[in-house]
Amino acid sequence: MKSELAELRWHGRGGQGAVTSAELVAQAAISEGKYAQGFPSFGPERRGAPVMAFNRINASNPIRNRAGITNPDAVIVLDPSLIEIARVTSGLKQGGTIVINTTKPLDSFPELSKHWRVAVIDANLIAREELGVPIVNTTMLGALIKALGIIDLESMTDPVNHRFGKIAAKNLKAMKRAFEETRVKELETGG
Repeated sequence: MKSELAELRWHGRGGQGAVTSAELVAQAAISEGKYAQGFPSFGPERRGAPVMAFNRINASNPIRNRAGITNPDAVIVLDPSLIEIARVTSGLKQGGTIVINTTKPLDSFPELSKHWRVAVIDANLIAREELGVPIVNTTMLGALIKALGIIDLESMTDPVNHRFGKIAAKNLKAMKRAFEETRVKELETGG
């Protein structure tokens, strides 16, 4: 991200870890000396229901704004079924980035790539192989960091260790693998 302030919106379903991801990103950014917020927005609080979480990160100035984020710089989609039903691109800034957990190849999103940078990762596959469960929050952290470079990958180590304890090593492995496997398509020009 080129800007001093970055605003992120996470879309997931209850139980996928969107809220945890936002908290971990904020902790990692703060550990780098940045200012950060991570906060949830809940509808019906049940497993499988759509949820959103948000981050604000500022490299050098305190964040005084506590309002919700309506025009994010990036959107992270933990469940690809939400692309159609949750209007995940609503308010996404022109030229922003959308990071999608999907089995589809990068060129499967031509409409999105006319307006935004698109990053894809099969986070479900990585989570099943590395963690043994399809909980994609730490996997999507790796994809986010690859797509945006908003924080350093290594800055996630302490927050992940603290949050996940004895299973942290598996989560860090999933995150690093996702960082390596995420594919990014730059915004198409003239489209």
